[in-house]
Amino acid sequence: MLIREAAAGDWPHIWPFWHRIVAAAETYAWDPGTSEQEARALWMGPAKRVYVAEDPAGTVVGSGYLTPNYGGPAAGVANAGFMVDPDRTGQGIGRALAEHILTEAKAHGYHAMVFNAVVETNPAVGLWQSLGFTVLATVPKAFDHPRRGRVGLHIMYKALDRPGE
Repeated sequence: MLIREAAAGDWPHIWPFWHRIVAAAETYAWDPGTSEQEARALWMGPAKRVYVAEDPAGTVVGSGYLTPNYGGPAAGVANAGFMVDPDRTGQGIGRALAEHILTEAKAHGYHAMVFNAVVETNPAVGLWQSLGFTVLATVPKAFDHPRRGRVGLHIMYKALDRPGE
């Protein structure tokens, strides 16, 4: 699998799975009715470094972004988002994207990463924990899940500093 920086021409390949995931309203706290134009601005905005994962045939099967979570003196804390084509889950694409973006975050000088709103029922919670993220807090019943009712949103954190720094 190749992971590379996204180009503007990648958006038409990201949009179908982006739309499918957000419209399902199970894992992202974004409006399920987000238009394609709004989605592109959210995912491909100028403050974001966007990456895509391609299978051996060159098909875009996942995407992720890296961006500052805060500004000013707190700009060393990163935020990221990840989406994998639902038809391709369970193939290690999410883990590969996460590992790549964590490496990129360190290379770009970030010392920590925060996820602000991880739906507690999201299967990716286990992935984030296996990569060293911890749940700092959970906002109870903050997310209206279409099948499970109101569930919590985790705030997750990982230090990126190397030991001894």
